[in-house]
Amino acid sequence: MNQSTLLRNASLAFPFVLIWTSAFPAAKIGLMDSPPLLFLASRFLVAGALMLAWAHWRGSLRVMSLQELAVLATLGLLNHALYLGLSWTGMGSLSSGLSTILISANPIVVAVLSTFLLREPLTRQKQLGLALGFLGVAYIVRNRMGSTTDTLEGFLLVLAALLTLACGTVLYKKWPVKTDVVTGTGFQILISGVLLLPVALWFEDPSAMALTPSFLGAFAWLVLVVSITGYQLWFNLLEQGSASAASVWFFLTPPLGLLAGAWLLNEPLNWADFLGIVPVVLGIVLVTRSK
Repeated sequence: MNQSTLLRNASLAFPFVLIWTSAFPAAKIGLMDSPPLLFLASRFLVAGALMLAWAHWRGSLRVMSLQELAVLATLGLLNHALYLGLSWTGMGSLSSGLSTILISANPIVVAVLSTFLLREPLTRQKQLGLALGFLGVAYIVRNRMGSTTDTLEGFLLVLAALLTLACGTVLYKKWPVKTDVVTGTGFQILISGVLLLPVALWFEDPSAMALTPSFLGAFAWLVLVVSITGYQLWFNLLEQGSASAASVWFFLTPPLGLLAGAWLLNEPLNWADFLGIVPVVLGIVLVTRSK
């Protein structure tokens, strides 16, 4: 990857990581007043409708073939409905440390899947970078392991969420749909909401949603900033390079997540944990510069 490409990718990756990281405290605030699946389904329906309305206003919205809709439905199910539905549900019975380590293994799973499905080379430099990134994440969250709140059910749900996101990332590269990012992402998110809503209504009680100012603020942030802006940045980043090079930026979410939690939720912060940023940054450099 040449210098200009690396800088262009970084200009997409840094805003994406900041937005992605902000989703965790925003979700935590919103979930105080709403069941998780109803929260997600509502978020997807509103965000998807807004994105498609925007695409129509821009003149990029078009009629999709059944094959294209099937691909977008599959990608939406993996990247949105299953990933967030499973992870939000699983985190209720799993410590934040173990949840973070599992989700942050995404670049490793993507790199392995990309080797087989996309024929992306898994070079020694890339392997070293992935190992450094994961070790940095493990160091950062080491003190949060071993919580008595950990359950096998929570572990399996978050592990399944990790696998769905990794599969969605690789299949986005393998099954390209010839449409702009706004339209494609809008269809993905809207279809996710349509698929998730009946499940949410079956398992959860709509009367449990309380439209408090804090909930509405978190909802607006997750719709406008995370779903609409964040996912566009993510899919643009995927289109710029390899799946593994794009996914490696996920290693930055744990240290930034600690800062966001301390700032927004007054969670305790141990500055020694940020020594883990060193191997994370080295890992990102090695993977993104790997030939």
